[in-house]
Amino acid sequence: MPSTTDRPGGSEDPFAVAEALQSVVRDTEAVPVLDDREPETRDTVVVDDEVLGRRETVRVPAQRRSPERLRGAPLPVAVAFATIWAALLTYLPVAAAMGLARTLEGQGGLVGAAHAGAAAWLLGHGVAIGTSIGPLGLAPLLLTVLVLWRLNRAGLHVTRAIGARRSGSIGSALLVAMCVGATYAAIGALTAHLTDGRGTEVSTGRAASDFLLLGLIGSLIGALRGSDAVTTLARRVPAALRHGVRTGLVAGFLMVGAGAAVGGLSVALGGGDAAKIIAAYHTGVAGQAGITLISVAYAANAAIWATAYLLGPGFALGVGSTISLTEFSVGDLPTLPLLAGLPNGPVGGGGTLLLALPVIAGAVAGWGLTQRLRYGRANAWGPGRGSGAEAPEPDWSLLIGAGLLAGPVAGLLLGSLAWCSGGPVGAGRLAEIGPAAGQVGLVATVVAAISVIVGASAARVFSTPRRPAPSKSRR
Repeated sequence: MPSTTDRPGGSEDPFAVAEALQSVVRDTEAVPVLDDREPETRDTVVVDDEVLGRRETVRVPAQRRSPERLRGAPLPVAVAFATIWAALLTYLPVAAAMGLARTLEGQGGLVGAAHAGAAAWLLGHGVAIGTSIGPLGLAPLLLTVLVLWRLNRAGLHVTRAIGARRSGSIGSALLVAMCVGATYAAIGALTAHLTDGRGTEVSTGRAASDFLLLGLIGSLIGALRGSDAVTTLARRVPAALRHGVRTGLVAGFLMVGAGAAVGGLSVALGGGDAAKIIAAYHTGVAGQAGITLISVAYAANAAIWATAYLLGPGFALGVGSTISLTEFSVGDLPTLPLLAGLPNGPVGGGGTLLLALPVIAGAVAGWGLTQRLRYGRANAWGPGRGSGAEAPEPDWSLLIGAGLLAGPVAGLLLGSLAWCSGGPVGAGRLAEIGPAAGQVGLVATVVAAISVIVGASAARVFSTPRRPAPSKSRR
């Protein structure tokens, strides 16, 4: 056997082995590694948040999901559940209120409460109810707004359930809206069929058409939001049209807000008269609560009437009556607390300043248009980090074009609201209630177009673009 270091000469002596190991350890030395390379030098980089904010934003494509995760609930099941749930959430509060009122009046009964609640629920959808005094077609728009909100949520939930959330598919949004609208129309037709009878005559066809229209509008808004198809649609239209539609809607709703503020202030100033009207009803707490509830339900209608009053055409509270800034002619009116805010007659010279409120509302919308084009939608009222404050000023052609398009959009919106806010209350004097939709829409078109252009131009000329505050550099 050859000799090794641990066993020299093949010896089995452990001392000899230990001595050999010590010699190995003793002879082992660390060899230094020489590196002739110079130390690496690195430049100091200054991070400037302002410079980074002006860089172009790149949209990172979302990670594709597996087909198993995209697979959702069957469309018929999702549509049926969401639509029925939306109908119940809007019907049950109305039925409960009607049932409570009937119980306090000594006319209790679930069947009667359900029937009265169904009639009021149909009226909230714009379906006229035939009564002993004539047709009742004045829809409480506050209930209509609740219906549209729940249908909007139904469209959003169905979009999520079928796996089309944030897909950007316009076809999926339209499919959801048509399915929800058809289902809701069937619910309306069935409710009208069950409600139709002596004292509450209801047209099944009218109910189906009104429910279909509301179902399509409400669910389409929710489906477009849920699928993010509204972004896809906005990218396909010209910039002037996109900004014009948005600004017109803003101007229209700002005008309605001005009308609501003026109407609410008028009712508040006439609070003493409203209290006397309520006390005049010798029906106990139940009757007074019912009168107050009716006034609240028609508060949205009153806001639109006040908007028509500010625009100039005014509104009617009976056949041959006119209530406007320059003319006041009415007959006998129902004693409702909501009517305590009516003016006593034509306003004087100082009252004509109210005509400036719709103009101011449109100018604010135009100002917002310029600010949004300067800083982007997220920073419409001031520059923020990465808001594009260093971008060039918006073109005059875009501002003027968007302002001209905003006028018809606002006019169509306010004309539609004026048409929906009116209706008959019986076949007598109150057969005509509400503003003239055509006149309101025409005046709103002119006022919105001019005021939006004026506001946008003023912001473009007199408002100096603000720059974001410089941030501290970090080393």
